[in-house]
Amino acid sequence: MVELENPSSLPPPSDSLQPQPPPSDPIPIPPSQPSDPTTTPLPQTGFNPSRMIGIIRRKAMIKDLAAIYHAECLAYCQELLELQKKVEESLIDAKTAEDSRRETMRPPKRMKKAR
Repeated sequence: MVELENPSSLPPPSDSLQPQPPPSDPIPIPPSQPSDPTTTPLPQTGFNPSRMIGIIRRKAMIKDLAAIYHAECLAYCQELLELQKKVEESLIDAKTAEDSRRETMRPPKRMKKAR
């Protein structure tokens, strides 16, 4: 082993060799607020009569639209019934003309055997 003659001749110890304290934990970040406003509950502010007026108006408008739609549906149904009656009448007329032709036809000379 080599002996050191003068301990003061040694360089001072460097700070890089000493263990450094571990870094402190980062500050916990609170969970972010949802950006969608529809998911956040709105605070109840109590009874607001102006909101009720708007609701009543919307309800009346919906009733009016439903009545108009119902009237249109009834008109279409009536029109369909009339068209159906016309088609049935024309079919009845065609059948009576066809039946009258059958009556004037001669019967066949040989009858088909019934199975």
